[in-house]
Amino acid sequence: MIAMAVAMGIGRFVYTPILPGMMDGLGLSASDAGLIASANYAGYLAGAILAAGNWGQGRERAIAMAGLAASTVLAAAMGLTESVALFLAIRFLAGVASAFVMIFLSTIIFSRLAAGGRNDLQAWHFGGVGAGIAVSSVMTGALLLAGAEWQASWLWSGVLSAAGFAVVFWLVDKGPAAAQRPVAEPAMPMSPAMVRIILAYGLFGFGYIVTATFLVAIVRQGDAGRLFESVVWFATGLAGFFSVWLWGKAVRRRGLATIFAAGCVVEAVGVAASVSVGGYAGPLIAGVLLGGTFIAVTAFGLQLGRQLAGEAPRRVLALMTAAFGLGQILGPIVAGLVADRTGSFTAPSLLAAATLLLSAIIGYGVRPQT
Repeated sequence: MIAMAVAMGIGRFVYTPILPGMMDGLGLSASDAGLIASANYAGYLAGAILAAGNWGQGRERAIAMAGLAASTVLAAAMGLTESVALFLAIRFLAGVASAFVMIFLSTIIFSRLAAGGRNDLQAWHFGGVGAGIAVSSVMTGALLLAGAEWQASWLWSGVLSAAGFAVVFWLVDKGPAAAQRPVAEPAMPMSPAMVRIILAYGLFGFGYIVTATFLVAIVRQGDAGRLFESVVWFATGLAGFFSVWLWGKAVRRRGLATIFAAGCVVEAVGVAASVSVGGYAGPLIAGVLLGGTFIAVTAFGLQLGRQLAGEAPRRVLALMTAAFGLGQILGPIVAGLVADRTGSFTAPSLLAAATLLLSAIIGYGVRPQT
């Protein structure tokens, strides 16, 4: 959970609350901001593709720890430059690092949980993303009250990440459980159901990332106050922390595919609310519904893919992460261009909401073949 907080909650998503300060301080356009975000997701895609091979077999802990250490260093490095070119390079490498942590650490954790008969704890592993978001919102809010500039947020992100890395390095002292250690996997079966869930997962990546990237910038455009930006992001993280556990109860009754689709629909409502409901309510609704769905939908989509994958669970994890990453790359670029053209984030947010609904339609009813 701590590792996911560092690599994902901070390493990937702390960009969102820091972004408005960067835009104001450096004169970045929405297109610039979207491009920097997409560089991170391009790195995530590259990391997922690299992780698909068998080269990491037996090295899972070393790779995961290296990714976590890199995420720590790269977060701090963002506060040491004002060059857009360097931002792009740093965020790309941070994306690679987060993908390695996501895939290789999850391989370790899930095998250990399975060996111990505690698969129910998977929810708390993913809940670390929300915990990291919540912690980063408190950090950015405190720095705002202290009058610090945006660079300080990146430097303190590195400090928090370093503390988390030290704890994880101590606790995760082994690789996958011996009984669960993967052998060379066969080719992944590409059934119609597999194609559908991969497509739905990619569309979900496009749909959620627009608000996940620009939510705090949307709040700043609404002039609701800079401290309220941290409140909205805290609400996002807090909802995310409990989301997988809460949605997991519904999964046991309705199944993964139904809850995947339901989560996409609920998130679409939140994305639309961010730009269509005024005042303080719209951003708070958006934050709660975004945080309350995107981590759970991400987790359940991967679980559904693993069910469909047969004897190739790591391959499908990597392929679905790649599809997800491709959607994330396109989302901020398209949103930034449209926002610059229209002068607001309304049109790109509504496009994202429509994409989430399409993802729900495609993913609904997917079942493993029997």
